[in-house]
Amino acid sequence: MTRWEFGAAVALDLALGDPHWFPHPVRGIGWMISRGEQAVRSSKLPLRIAGVVLCATVAAASAGLVWLTLPWGNIYWAYSFLALRSLDVESAHVIRTLRIGDIVAARKQLAMIVGRDTATLDESEIVRALIETVSENFGDGVVAPLFYLALLGPAGMAAYKAVNTLDSMVGYKDARYRELGWASAKLDDVLNYIPARLSAAFVWIAATLLGMSPARSVRTTWRDAASQPSPNSGWPEAAFAGALGVQLGGINFYRGVESRKPRIGESHRPLVLTEFSRARRLLYTAALLAIAGVTLWL
Repeated sequence: MTRWEFGAAVALDLALGDPHWFPHPVRGIGWMISRGEQAVRSSKLPLRIAGVVLCATVAAASAGLVWLTLPWGNIYWAYSFLALRSLDVESAHVIRTLRIGDIVAARKQLAMIVGRDTATLDESEIVRALIETVSENFGDGVVAPLFYLALLGPAGMAAYKAVNTLDSMVGYKDARYRELGWASAKLDDVLNYIPARLSAAFVWIAATLLGMSPARSVRTTWRDAASQPSPNSGWPEAAFAGALGVQLGGINFYRGVESRKPRIGESHRPLVLTEFSRARRLLYTAALLAIAGVTLWL
C-alpha cells in the first residue's frame, strides 16, 4: 500500500466515519460468523475443534476476499477497517445528550456502544463508561488495525478484524461459547498483545504533547494494566486513566449480574463532562502519532 493511498483512507475515515448506509465489511464478517457457527455446531466435531475451524475459516476467507481485490481496493479496505472517527462520534453523541440534560436518552445511546447495563447510571458513571470504551477501542479499533496494515497490508488488516469480530461474537466464557469461542478469544489475545502495548506508548507521548501527566500515565500503566481480566485492554485504559488523572474500573452490571473490575488509576479529577473532552484530545493526538508511524513505515 502506498503512502498516498493510506493518506486517502485516513482522510475518508476522519471525514465520514462509518455512515450506517454505507456497506461495511465487518457486517459481512458478522454474517460469515453467524453462518459458520451454525455449520460447525451441526457437525460432529468437538466444540473446541469446531471453534478452531470456525476461527481459521472466517479469518482466511476475510483475508482472501480482500487480497483478491488488491491493489484496487486498498483505499476502501483501509478506510473501512479503521474506526477512529466512528469511535469518537458515537461517544460524543452521548456527551451532547448529557449536556442538554437528557440523561435517560444518554443512557439509551450509551447502551448501543457498551455491553454493560446502563438504565441506572448517573453522569459520572456514563463518563467512566465512555472513557473506558474510548481507551480500550483505541487499542483494538485504531492501533491494532494500523499495526497489521503496516505489517501485512489490507489483507492482514482484514484477518485481524475477522478475529476481533469473532472474539466479540463468540469469545464469551459462558456455557454456550466457552469451548466454541476458545480459539477466537485466545488468538485475539495474541494478536492484540503488541498493539495494546504500543497503544499505551502512544498515549504516553500524547500526554506529553498535551501537557497532561506522562509520568503518571506510565506509572499507572505499569501498576494497573496487568490487574485487568484481559491481558491487553488494561494497557490503553491505564494509560488514559493516568494521563487524565481519573479513576476507571469498579462495579458494572451485565444483564443484572454484578461484575467487579479492579480500579485503574487514582481519582485526582472527578468524572465530569469536561473530562471526556480531554479524553477526546488524548485519543486524536495518540491516533495521529500512530498514523504518522505507519506513514513513515510505508
